[in-house]
Amino acid sequence: MTRTGRKKEKLPFEPGLIPAPGELLVWRDGQHFDRWQDLPCTLCGQPTPMRSHSREPVHKACAEDWIAANPAEARLGRFASDLMPKPKSKGQGDHS
Repeated sequence: MTRTGRKKEKLPFEPGLIPAPGELLVWRDGQHFDRWQDLPCTLCGQPTPMRSHSREPVHKACAEDWIAANPAEARLGRFASDLMPKPKSKGQGDHS
């Protein structure tokens, strides 16, 4: 809560790069998952706990398919990967 007595609403998080059509989104941040409520996917209508960076309910696979089908519109950033953290030292990425 803030000093005004209101709950501080969590802002949407910063998106990273938009993948090329046919490539996969990297959604590692826990904010993509709503553990409390499934909502209808904005693209297929089926329930999903997944959320985009703007908190739009969407399956990751549906978002990837949408990017592939709408490459020009996808460049506007409706769906994007997470920002990639900088490696702690040279040569240390996700894989060993």
